[in-house]
Amino acid sequence: MTVEQLYALIGQDMKAVDAVIRDRLHSDVALVSQVAEYIIASGGKRMRPALVLLAAGAMGYQGRQHHDLAAVVEFIHTATLLHDDVVDESSLRRGRDTANAIFGNAASVLVGDFLYSRAFQMMVEVDEMRIMRVLSDATNVIAEGEVLQLMNCHDADVDEQRYLQVIRFKTAKLFEAAAQLGAILGGATPEIERALADYGMHLGTAFQLVDDVLDYSGQEADTGKHLGDDLAEGKPTLPLIYVMQNGTPEQAACVRRAIEDGGRDDFPAVLAAIHASGALGHARRQAEREAERAREAICALRDSNYREALLKLTLFAVERNH
Repeated sequence: MTVEQLYALIGQDMKAVDAVIRDRLHSDVALVSQVAEYIIASGGKRMRPALVLLAAGAMGYQGRQHHDLAAVVEFIHTATLLHDDVVDESSLRRGRDTANAIFGNAASVLVGDFLYSRAFQMMVEVDEMRIMRVLSDATNVIAEGEVLQLMNCHDADVDEQRYLQVIRFKTAKLFEAAAQLGAILGGATPEIERALADYGMHLGTAFQLVDDVLDYSGQEADTGKHLGDDLAEGKPTLPLIYVMQNGTPEQAACVRRAIEDGGRDDFPAVLAAIHASGALGHARRQAEREAERAREAICALRDSNYREALLKLTLFAVERNH
């Protein structure tokens, strides 16, 4: 299933969101617009804004504010990408040079700040305290997740629980907030609002787990990033943790050394250990379990094309190759 097929139901809404994004990217400071336009135009699956639209649709929402909030979510996500690429010293994202590689670290960080502040301007315009609380809390948790990930870098003693905490904070929290926003706009009951939030959290976790698998199994032409980037940055993701806990002593030692030292010198040996130990299969099974939990979370939603699309989104999250 392609992203285009998945989003067919919300095609017109996604176009409206894109129009909001273009309009609100404007700044009288030329470099701000230039950098922001570059990163926004570089593609991406737009899963987080799609979640706002699909959740609102599942609740029967008929207004226009879901377009603005979907754009807000995309701005927050884009700001984190700009900052992430500077912290990780990344040079490639979505098959293109990163903004920091072209415009420099200072411009990337400052434009990321602009996108955060523009997102907060827009959420204030919606004038709904609960929505502001959800988004402000999510943004704060994401920042904590970034710091947690930084603390975990080059630490070969990170276990699965600590790794999953980073995912819940850094990635899944914005998925959770996106689905919850749609529920709030649609006037969902507290139980359904919680169900959609849980759906988003489990979907986001599954999505990141597959990203971590693709870092050791994907094709660079598909993933749009250099394979082994996580290893080069010393990030102990689930495939690496699994090898250290379940591989041979030699495999575990190889992975431990690679995490602690960083770089790409050990990548071939680490990749061999990952494949030999079954680490990728383990990580994919974890992703599939999270996807199943996401589906279970929305079992009480009334039948609709939007609910069906939300269910299909969980399959796409774990079956994709990019």
